[in-house]
Amino acid sequence: MEQQMMEKFKKQLQQELHEIEQQLEESERPQATELSNYDNHPADNASDLTDQLTEMAIDEHRSDHAEEIKQALQAMEDGTYGKCSECGEEIPLGRLEAMPHALTCVEHAEQREDLLRPVEEEVLSSLPKSDDFEELEEFGSSDTPADRM
Repeated sequence: MEQQMMEKFKKQLQQELHEIEQQLEESERPQATELSNYDNHPADNASDLTDQLTEMAIDEHRSDHAEEIKQALQAMEDGTYGKCSECGEEIPLGRLEAMPHALTCVEHAEQREDLLRPVEEEVLSSLPKSDDFEELEEFGSSDTPADRM
């Protein structure tokens, strides 16, 4: 990789890291809107909790991204930037322009993403077979006899 491109990516990564760290410092945890939860409607409490969890998730995502950028900057220092950390092949320039923090080629990035998927997705995405419903109805359903005609 040309030194000029390396400097461009390094400057871009440093600027992005600085912005993320600044956002993390300025990030405020949303506080409850009421002093007491005694007379609050449960939906108000749920809204507050949702806001807090959303902010925490955003901050966690920012922290993870900052760590990826730091790893890419370290790879620049080590002289391994631009090569896939899994197979050692050159990472295409187009990928690095789109994601300067990328340390793997597309094929290995997809494999990593598959490993990071929640295990619950397998259960949720599996469709029951048609005869499973008949078997379940043996245990009861909300259908009345008139519904079955």
